[in-house]
Amino acid sequence: MAIVDHQEYRPEMVELADASPEAMFDLLAARGLGDGLPVVPPTTERVEAMLAHATGEHDEALFTLEPRAGIVTRRVVAINAVMAGCPPEVFPVVLTALRALARPEVNLRGVNATTHLVAPMILVHGEIAEQGGFNGGVGAFGPGNRANATVGRAVRLTLMNVGGATPGFGDAATHGQPAKYTFCAAENLAESPWEGYARSRGVDAPSAVTVHCGEGPHNVHDAEAAGDPALILDKIASAMTSLAQNNAPISQAEYFVVLGPEHARSIAERGLTRRDVSSYLFDHARLPLSLLKRHFQERAWQEWMHICTDDHPMPMTGDADNIRVLVAGGPGKHSLVVPSWGVTRSATLALEG
Repeated sequence: MAIVDHQEYRPEMVELADASPEAMFDLLAARGLGDGLPVVPPTTERVEAMLAHATGEHDEALFTLEPRAGIVTRRVVAINAVMAGCPPEVFPVVLTALRALARPEVNLRGVNATTHLVAPMILVHGEIAEQGGFNGGVGAFGPGNRANATVGRAVRLTLMNVGGATPGFGDAATHGQPAKYTFCAAENLAESPWEGYARSRGVDAPSAVTVHCGEGPHNVHDAEAAGDPALILDKIASAMTSLAQNNAPISQAEYFVVLGPEHARSIAERGLTRRDVSSYLFDHARLPLSLLKRHFQERAWQEWMHICTDDHPMPMTGDADNIRVLVAGGPGKHSLVVPSWGVTRSATLALEG
């Protein structure tokens, strides 16, 4: 069986005696590739089927991925998408997510090389979410959906195999986390009381992809029958106010607040907008300046934050706009907080193959 390998800029053909999982495991192990899970052999036929959903020249150098400055082409990404088990129709989502991760504001070198357990969260917006079969409802960030699972895995495989983000070489994460295997879901636009997240960020396209590099999701549970917005948002604020998060001493840090549909509905029924939610959380997710100064000698803050008095309640990020709000998930009075690594910014791009 012939498979396509991609350690060099121009992929090479490698002959395997059979297509067994054991043969693929041996090949990947010998070359320091893979994520430790079984992969689909990237035969020429499978790679070409993936590339049929791309636009542009298949071997064109598109961008590089840090820390190894690995060169990315559509063919290279297709190989990883095949190995991850992606259905071909979601291939543009993988490409767009990687384009977003390569943007300078994301700081991929830092994301991949830090001792923090940061992992890219991928959010899918618009028409491609339905067309590609992505899950934005019950268990959106969990198992059981091929598009969610394989797109997140394809991005991670590319970061490892091309970008060099392998543990001990380019990934220095002290512990790592399960989200480093896959971390992908769709926005639940059908149950959102507000406009789509991508459009709120100025991306007016039928389909879009967001990447946010941060921790795993922190659950927030508020099951009070009245659905009081203040009670819901106060609990979310409490999840944001942790000295253990990198966000605390870094004012550019972002929080993604993923509201469950029930919480979003309770909030919107009181007339609150997405901006209102961000503003409320900016005002309420605070710790005393004296406490932050005690714990952090180095503080990457905006200048106005440095002149506040020690008794001032300091926000967990420097601007309300750094608190990004969207809706995903199914029934149940739960929402999620996803703090960033700190020295990174999210990116939202229109879908592009």
